[in-house]
Amino acid sequence: MTGGFLAVDSGGSGLRVVVGAAGGDGRGPDGLGRRASREPVRTGARGIDPGHLLAQLLPMARELTAETGVTRLGTVVVGAAGLATLGDALRAELPGALARELGVRTVALVADAVTAYVGALGPRPGAVVAAGTGLIATGTDLIRWRRADGWGHLLGDCGGGAWIGRAGLEAALRAHDGRPGGSALLLARAEERFGPVAELPGQLYPRTDRPAVLASFAPEVVACAAGDPVAADVLRAAARHLADSAAAVCPSGGEPRLAVTGGLLKMGDPLVVPLEEELAKRLPHARRTTAEGDPLHGSVRIATDLAAGSLVLPSDDKLLWVTTVPGGRQFGPPAR
Repeated sequence: MTGGFLAVDSGGSGLRVVVGAAGGDGRGPDGLGRRASREPVRTGARGIDPGHLLAQLLPMARELTAETGVTRLGTVVVGAAGLATLGDALRAELPGALARELGVRTVALVADAVTAYVGALGPRPGAVVAAGTGLIATGTDLIRWRRADGWGHLLGDCGGGAWIGRAGLEAALRAHDGRPGGSALLLARAEERFGPVAELPGQLYPRTDRPAVLASFAPEVVACAAGDPVAADVLRAAARHLADSAAAVCPSGGEPRLAVTGGLLKMGDPLVVPLEEELAKRLPHARRTTAEGDPLHGSVRIATDLAAGSLVLPSDDKLLWVTTVPGGRQFGPPAR
């Protein structure tokens, strides 16, 4: 065995790496060998740090090639969180470094929203809403990519876990003040979790992990929804926001597939039932489906298709950028 690919998923929980043989089907994340690091790749003034990524990736790649017998890595796909806005240094430095160190000829740098899409649906027209602490929707008609939200907890991520938690805490503070729209139940839950709500701004605003803190209150909103119309309204509003984002990116023609992924679905019926109603109302032509896999599946699928010369996904400078080195020839979408 000689030729193969390297697929990478780089996110907030660290780095996951798979080596596989050229010609594999790409439908699973196991490949021939797998490694993981729990250390997330650093970001700095230049964005995602290519040196820190390489310091973790290269030893794992060399171990895996020795272990699997894949002695030549022709293709590397790196799916990275933050690539769209923080990926300039990666695009400038990573292909050349991988060519020098591993002999790689083709390198793809892919936003995590796209690897999540491909992991969920494969290379098909459709839309994927990734809903966790934050929220982003990605869609394609295989001609171009569309993205909605993903703007962070201060400017967007509407309907995500941090948004639900913040809306629940706002209702608690309204009850504390005696303003309309408040919830005594949510006020009690907030004080059980955080202490006196008058002190909440001082606890919350200085923290760098505000999205996670806000999202930690989302399960309390769910727990109150059955007996509290204010909490139920928060979840219905979140469902509308999720459906808005899905509708913004989903192809309008044909029968595109539609998947919702992420930890937010674990909240169960108080959110999932209104979400299904909103999606059916907004996107009656879309075929609802369960996600096939996660972002690492997506990186593997892109790598196998790219190695086989059968990649049909549209290129995009920020979301899916492929180059062949040496020479730097960029990959473009197939002629149509």
